[in-house]
Amino acid sequence: MSEDNSTFRNHTKVIQIGDRVIGGGNPILIQSMTNTKTENVKETVAQILRLEKAGCEIIRCTVPTPEAAKAIAEIKKQIHIPLVADIHFDYKMAIAAMENGADKIRINPGNIGSVDKVKAVVDVAKERGIPIRVGVNSGSLEKQLVEKYNGVTAEGIVESALDKVHIIEDLGYDNLVISIKSSDVLMCVKAHELLAGKTIYPLHVGITESGTVQSGNIKSAIGLGLILHQGIGDTIRVSLTGDPVEEIKSARLILRTLGLRKGGIEVVSCPTCGRTQIDLIGLATRVEKLVEDYPLDIKVAVMGCVVNGPGEAKEADLGVAGGVGEGLLIKKGEIVRKVPEDQLLNVLKEELDHWQ
Repeated sequence: MSEDNSTFRNHTKVIQIGDRVIGGGNPILIQSMTNTKTENVKETVAQILRLEKAGCEIIRCTVPTPEAAKAIAEIKKQIHIPLVADIHFDYKMAIAAMENGADKIRINPGNIGSVDKVKAVVDVAKERGIPIRVGVNSGSLEKQLVEKYNGVTAEGIVESALDKVHIIEDLGYDNLVISIKSSDVLMCVKAHELLAGKTIYPLHVGITESGTVQSGNIKSAIGLGLILHQGIGDTIRVSLTGDPVEEIKSARLILRTLGLRKGGIEVVSCPTCGRTQIDLIGLATRVEKLVEDYPLDIKVAVMGCVVNGPGEAKEADLGVAGGVGEGLLIKKGEIVRKVPEDQLLNVLKEELDHWQ
C-alpha cells in the first residue's frame, strides 16, 4: 500500500482495548458479535471460542439486562480476546458492563438519554480507562438532520457522529472509537471519506444489515474494499445474517485481498468448463476446508483439467489438477507427481503437513 493510501490510518489516535490496540497504523483488527443470549454463559463462551479459532480478535456481546452484565465477568474468565459490551438505551447497563470487566463499550449517546446519564457512563469509563465506541447508524439518524439534508445522507450521518463525539469530549474524555454504518454501500463509503478528514479517532468500519452470507459478502467486500483501500479504517466487522464464524472468514479474505493482512492459505480455482473431467466444485470446496487450520502464507491452486492446469497453476506454491482417473501434484508450476484421482486431497494434505 502506498504512503498516500495509508495517510488516514497512520495518523489516527492509538486506542487500547483490553490487551490489543487499534489506530496509529497498527494492524486492522477483525471483530464479530455473538448471537447467543449473553446471559447464557456456556453458549456464549462456546461461540466466542469458535470465533477465536477462526481468527476473531475482538468480540462484542449485547448487554440488555443486569443478568447479561453480570455474565460478562464469567465470560471474560474463559475467553482470550477483548470483549465489547453493546448498549442500547439503558445507561445503567453500560455502567454495569464496565463494572463486570467489559474492555470497551459501544453506545449511541443520542439514545442513552440526558447529558447527566451520558456523564455517569463517561465518569466510569474515565475512572477505569475503558474506551467508548460511539456508534451511529443511518437508520437512527435524528429527525432534524434528516430534514436539514433532505433525507438520510452521508453528510447527516457524519454530522450526527461528530455531535455525539463532542458530547463526550465536552465531558473531558477522548478515549474514543467512532463507527458510522449504513446498509447503503455507497452512502457508507462516502460517509467514511467525509469523516476520515474530520477526526483523529480510529474508525470501526462495516456495512450494517448487509444481508445473508451471499449478498452480505458482496456488499461488504465492495464497501469495505473501497473504504480500506483509501487508508481509512482501523478495525472491521463483516455483518452477516448467519453463523458469525462466516464473518471472520470473510473479513480475513477481504484484508488479505487488499494486501492488509498476511497469513492463511489462499485457494485459487478455475471456474470449470467443458474440459473439466472431475468434480472440481467438490474438490475445491474440500481443499478450502482442508487449508483452514494451516498457518501458512502460501497459494494453493485447484485446477479441473491436466491440459491447462499446470500452466494456470504456475503462480501458486502448490496445485492439484484432475483428469480421468488420475491427477497431478504441481509445485511452482512444475508437475512433480501423478496420483490416482481419489488421492488428490490426501496427497495435498501430506504436502501441506511437510511444507517448508
